[in-house]
Amino acid sequence: MTAILDFLAAIGRGVGLACRVAGQLAVFALSGLSHLLRPPFYGRMFLRSLVEIGYFSLPVVALTAVFTGMVLALQSYTGFARFSAEGAIASIVVLSVTRELGPVLAGLMVAGRVGAAMAAEIGTMRVTDQIDALTTLSTNPMKYLVAPRLLAGIVALPLLVLIADILGVMGGYIIGTFKLGFNGATYLRNTLDFVQTQDVVSGLAKAAVFGFLITLLGCFQGYNSRGGAQGVGAATTAAVVAASILILGFDYVLTEAFFAR
Repeated sequence: MTAILDFLAAIGRGVGLACRVAGQLAVFALSGLSHLLRPPFYGRMFLRSLVEIGYFSLPVVALTAVFTGMVLALQSYTGFARFSAEGAIASIVVLSVTRELGPVLAGLMVAGRVGAAMAAEIGTMRVTDQIDALTTLSTNPMKYLVAPRLLAGIVALPLLVLIADILGVMGGYIIGTFKLGFNGATYLRNTLDFVQTQDVVSGLAKAAVFGFLITLLGCFQGYNSRGGAQGVGAATTAAVVAASILILGFDYVLTEAFFAR
């Protein structure tokens, strides 16, 4: 009986901790978003964050998208050849990339790169009292450190996903025409015939949400890190793991909202 009660108590403590962290995260997010609507605005911090999130993440996102399109074309051909449906490969590639794989894979790549970097940077500032120094200098840390990064994430990730969509389709085109022997003009025509505006827009909307989640978790974990270098390392790991889980969870929610009938 005692073991059962201890087990239930542990579950209760876990649920309570999760609810407390979720509440803190919600308050942190609302505070960061509210500072986007009130001056002063730190344009230089926004541009710096935009370059770090967008430009420096472009190589890894581009390579991921190209090889994803190539693999998807090969796998689709392997399966569809059994049913003599090879002509559907172009439509499968473009719909899979624009709706799902482009935003999700780009989000996970950026979470691993940018979320960790933000958590480490802000966490180092926290444990070295630089955030307290900003407050002493009458600079709001939320407005100076968090709000520009949130806005940059919302803007940068859809741009990255748009490029990833193009490169992913290009990867499928390369495999389809040079390896599988499809006619290039026919492949492109099938691609354009099947893709719709909603497919692209839904992927870009997902990307904006993922960009917000990545920057939010990176800033939140770094801002609340404690315990010196070990605390910064823990915050970095927590930011990447939490952002990745939330990306996958919100991916289902947004897919249900866009495509459920």
